[in-house]
Amino acid sequence: MDMASFRAESYGELQSLVDGLYATRTVVDRLDLVMQAEVLDLDADLQEIVSLLPPGSYERQRLCDQLNSAIAAHGWGGVYGTVE
Repeated sequence: MDMASFRAESYGELQSLVDGLYATRTVVDRLDLVMQAEVLDLDADLQEIVSLLPPGSYERQRLCDQLNSAIAAHGWGGVYGTVE
């Protein structure tokens, strides 16, 4: 199967994680993101993407930019989706 057309079973889960975290707040701490990814038992690749974030607090757009950059660097946009 061509990886360009492959979508992982966990496609879109990172978007759901971001949506959930920002449902009630405007700033999210990296530690909250990492812990929630573990609680939700995200795919190991997605947990790796989350763990690549530098420590700090993130407004949604900055977090999405950081996550999408890591996703693109791994070539996983089509496999796991990007976030907005």
